[in-house]
Amino acid sequence: MELILDILYIYAALYTIFFLALAIRNLNDKKFRLEKKYSQYEEKDNLAVVIYAHNNKDTLQNLIRELKSQDYPIGNFKVFLILDNCTDGSQNFYLNDNFIHTINIKDVGTIGKDQAISILLEQLAQDDYIDSFVFIDADRSIAPDFLSTVNATLVKNSVISGETIIDTQNFGPVDKIKAAYQKYHMNFLRRARSLFGLASQADSGVFIIKKEIINQIGDVDFKDINSELKYSLLLSRIGCKCTYNPNIQTIVDSANYEFKKPRFSARLNLFRNGILQIFSKNFVFNEHVLSLIYPNIWTLLIIYAIVLKHSYSSYFFLDFKFVLFTFILLAVGFALSLVESKLTKAEILRLLMYPLYSLGHIIKNLPPVRKAMNKILNREDLPENTQKFDVDVVVSTSRNNLNCRMQFISDHGLAKIRFFYKNKKFTTGTHLRMIDALQELKTKLDDYGFVLRICSCCTHFTPNIDGSTNMLKGFCNSDYPSPSIKESKPTLIWNTCNDFCPAELNNLISEMIKESNQE
Repeated sequence: MELILDILYIYAALYTIFFLALAIRNLNDKKFRLEKKYSQYEEKDNLAVVIYAHNNKDTLQNLIRELKSQDYPIGNFKVFLILDNCTDGSQNFYLNDNFIHTINIKDVGTIGKDQAISILLEQLAQDDYIDSFVFIDADRSIAPDFLSTVNATLVKNSVISGETIIDTQNFGPVDKIKAAYQKYHMNFLRRARSLFGLASQADSGVFIIKKEIINQIGDVDFKDINSELKYSLLLSRIGCKCTYNPNIQTIVDSANYEFKKPRFSARLNLFRNGILQIFSKNFVFNEHVLSLIYPNIWTLLIIYAIVLKHSYSSYFFLDFKFVLFTFILLAVGFALSLVESKLTKAEILRLLMYPLYSLGHIIKNLPPVRKAMNKILNREDLPENTQKFDVDVVVSTSRNNLNCRMQFISDHGLAKIRFFYKNKKFTTGTHLRMIDALQELKTKLDDYGFVLRICSCCTHFTPNIDGSTNMLKGFCNSDYPSPSIKESKPTLIWNTCNDFCPAELNNLISEMIKESNQE
């Protein structure tokens, strides 16, 4: 027991010293201020701005306008727009715009950012014009000097991630707490690490990388937040660390921002794989691997509480006063970290509430608690071996279209559908067939005046009675995209197209159920 306490205290004390050093280093940002001041005078790289869009018509139009207003020479950058199965009309805006090189992915479903960008990179592999790539999501907004700032940071760095500024106007109390922590994390932890020359995690929302690095690695990895962390470690291992730069700023509306953190299990697996490779002279990679197991606030507080109590009343290899001194250093470090964090008084109060949110989140996701809550709320706990399939969908209201997500869940022959909009979700009950779950979801949306824009809810759709239980297949009878196509086209219930025409309330799904029952 004594040895375990010794190890835990050394772990906490080393991190305390590291944290304090970060807080002190973050007080001087002269490096970033000078870089911003002289960004206009650097030699201009040829940039390829890659925008990924999936039904982001309004924000995409704004981003294109901002790119056309950049103070960067028009001959030194090209804009490549990837439209991934867009059904909101955004694919029609830039057909004759010579400023935009459009890649329109359609008739194959939504393939996702990672695969879509991979397709583009393969096409541009032999383009000698491009020096660096600037990846940005279509829901972002940028300043007129964005590309000039990017160009200036590329002088000393090969891979860069930027600051995301969140418009919190429409956030609820919990999301505002998370937004305050996100802002603190960027303006202190990431910023200080960058000033120390340490690596940062890649952010596919705004990511800059020199073409020679992509040629060396072969691709990017933007599948999800966990793969971005893995990709960041790979960059550190080959000596091309991802550097955070707060001068590169993008703004995102609260409606389009999703809070994401790598799973603890994913971090632990990466640490296990990386720990065997840290015995090298690559300090940045070694530190990056160790950063995967840096303690959170609750871990530090629990360790210090146990060690302080033990060293005060019993023998410990260090005196109680020394342990108390290191704990005070941690408190001083936290106070200093707030100086340059750019948080308002209200945001500081929300940041202080973040540990309580974090504790509640941990408790809520403990297996016994989760199972008890699911039982009380009459929800089914999802086993790990459950099969899930995610698909992006659009829901129409009387005023606009909303980007949403559906998750088809199959568990031991039973079916349910989980529907996501922003940070809210609705899960249907458990049904014998997927079409029954879809019927429940559609009825729920109809009650609120929403139209689910997928094939199974379209007048042009005919179900394929193939004898299967879930009946996921059907035929599209629309003459889109060409009137010359007369025969029915095979499709799936979750697909959609630009010729979507809403069916009468529940008629088609009811017909599917009726025909299935007759079989």
